[in-house]
Amino acid sequence: MEKNKVRGLNPEALAYAGDAVYELFIREMLLESGTARVTNLHRRATGYVRAQAQAKAIKGIFAELTETEQALVKRARNHRFHSKAKNADPVTYKWATAFEALIGHLYLSEERERMIYIMKKAVEITEGKVREDGESC
Repeated sequence: MEKNKVRGLNPEALAYAGDAVYELFIREMLLESGTARVTNLHRRATGYVRAQAQAKAIKGIFAELTETEQALVKRARNHRFHSKAKNADPVTYKWATAFEALIGHLYLSEERERMIYIMKKAVEITEGKVREDGESC
């Protein structure tokens, strides 16, 4: 997609794309780990893609983001969304949606290397390999 068109998308649309991209990234990662039972795959995937994990991840990586990425995250976090979280408080949901918007933006802008770096870092933060403040454990 053209960068101008990506910049023109609202945070909700970017989050829509980012949600799908991150979910697929996590599913592929889990399949590569050798887990075969679908119920186990689903349970493990939920630990990464739930709002609490995504909010923790974006907060943990925020300082590493470029100024442009930080501005996008802030814009997405402050955007008035029309959907409501099922299992998260509104603040956590906004942070999680900001994470998804960033992933969606990077994907649609074809910044795949950066996107993969951020998703891998999010996994490390979720797994507790990196503290929420970005420092290694």
